[in-house]
Amino acid sequence: MSKILIINGPNLNLLGEREQSQYGKKDYKFLEENCLNRAKELKIDLELKQSNVEGEIVNFIQETRSNNQGIIINAGGYTHTSVAILDALLAVKKPTIELHITNIYKREDFRHKSLISKAADGIICGLGVEGYIMALNGIKKIIDNEN
Repeated sequence: MSKILIINGPNLNLLGEREQSQYGKKDYKFLEENCLNRAKELKIDLELKQSNVEGEIVNFIQETRSNNQGIIINAGGYTHTSVAILDALLAVKKPTIELHITNIYKREDFRHKSLISKAADGIICGLGVEGYIMALNGIKKIIDNEN
């Protein structure tokens, strides 16, 4: 069974409360349950972690070295600023999908650049929380060498 880690960055714990016009009304608990249900169907051992702290996210990534086959990461605002998260992703060399609930290219100019994309095998953005299901499907195919 593949073991995958989903990492969610700053403010994602406030889904359903913050900027509903951008992020929708579904809350973080819905996101977790939806992902865990799909993971079960795919026979993936899934763990979800969320932090508003950059260093904790780096620690989460480093912890995948020995016991995870892949990473799905929505680094939130750190996507555009964190060399440390990029370096951690490059160091662990795990299949990685970068994910954004909103289309970062339809937002403010500073959001158009992702520092972590260099470490990603794929990028999903603008499809709401359903993007997480697509990311799970995609990471499974990458790990199983079907993609």
